Formats: sequence, structure tokens, C-alpha cells
Amino acid sequence: MPVRRKADPVATPSEPPPPGVPAPGLVAELLRASPPMIRELPTFDPDHVPHRPGPLFAEWLAVAVETGVLDPHAVTLSTVEADGQPDARVLILRGVDEERCGWVFAADANTPKGRQLAAVPAAALSVYWPLLGRQVRVRGTVEPAPAEMSAAEFRSRSRATRIAGLVGGESRPMGSMAEYDAAVTEAARRLDADPDLVAPGHTVYTLWAREVEFWQGHPSRRHVRLLYSRPDPAGDAWSRTLLWP
Repeated sequence: MPVRRKADPVATPSEPPPPGVPAPGLVAELLRASPPMIRELPTFDPDHVPHRPGPLFAEWLAVAVETGVLDPHAVTLSTVEADGQPDARVLILRGVDEERCGWVFAADANTPKGRQLAAVPAAALSVYWPLLGRQVRVRGTVEPAPAEMSAAEFRSRSRATRIAGLVGGESRPMGSMAEYDAAVTEAARRLDADPDLVAPGHTVYTLWAREVEFWQGHPSRRHVRLLYSRPDPAGDAWSRTLLWP
């Protein structure tokens, strides 16, 4: 009696995942294999904090430095074009006015971020210290410093940083790295001839905070979020509000 063979299963085409569900692949596998904040993290008691956010930021920054967080002063500055299109980049925080709650950074006024701040003098700044699971978000208005203050800040920088600033041309198309190297050589020659030389567009800006949020992560997602806010950027009437994680 002949043996009946079972019919081979008919292959069905794979269906795309539902909207919002990432497609399978290497990137998705890497992300799933690296769950965030599965480590021991510091605690944060929002009931025992300073009246204003500036001193608390300074305290958190000091902990980040002491803990060995790499580039703890690297922050993301977000601005908008005149038409409302957002833009963001990482730059170095230059200081904090703890009493008046101003976050200080510098930029070339002739770069995209400088032109965006001239058109819309408001910005958001954020920093994340992965080792601590801590994030700080700042929003407010931006004010440029007087020219003499910006010049003094430029002269206080290292020689290499001043040379890079004198090269200029940030964000413009470039033909090759050799073109940049030649510009660096010329900028170094100019600086050696005039040690007080200042890049013409160099500007120090202060982001005067209207809102500052301190975010402490937790492995179980019991994150602690504390929002400072004030209606007047020049005032000192801060309120504090806990936010849902």
C-alpha cells in the first residue's frame, strides 16, 4: 500500500509589523539587548532641594565630575528656524549663573545656531549623564553678552580652541580636509602675530531659564521628575512641581 505523504506547508509571506512596532533586524536586536539603566543609580529626594534650580544643577554637575562621567559639560542645545523648523547640536557648557539661573554657552553669530538665535531668541538645553541616570532640561530666553565680554571669553580659551574659532566657516561646504588644515595653519599664523585677535562672530550667550526639570532614572522606571518654573525670567519666584514618570 503506497504511503501517503503529507503536503508541504504553503509558505505565507511575512506580514509587516503593526504601526509603532519596530521591524526585526540587527538594530532592533541591539536595542533589546541593551535595556537602559539596569545598574545601581543614585537616589533623589525632591523634598530636600534648593529654592532655585541653579545650585541644584551645580550640585549634580559636581557629582557627575566626581563620578567620572565623560564630558559632563557636553549639552544639547535646541533652537528653531524663523519658520519654526527645529534644530539641535551638542556643544560645551561654559558656565552657570547659579543665583539668577542662567546657562552660559558660546557660538559664532554667523553660524546656523547664531542666526536662529537672532531670529528666535529662545532655546532648550538638555544634558544626560548615563552613568548616573540623570537628565536636566532647561527652557527659556537667550540673551547675547556685550561684545567686550564675548571677546574676553574668547581670549581666555586655549590656543588650539582660539585657532579653531579663527578658522571660521562652521557648517559651510568644504572641499577636503586639506583645505581645513591650510586654514588652520593660516589662523595659527594670524594668532601668533596678534595674540589678542578675536573671531569676529564669537558671542557668549546666556539661556535664562523659565523651566528646569531634574530627572532621576530608576531601573524599575520609578523615575523622579522635579520641575522648577517661574513666570518671569528676571524674577526669583520659583515654584516646584513633581511630574508623573
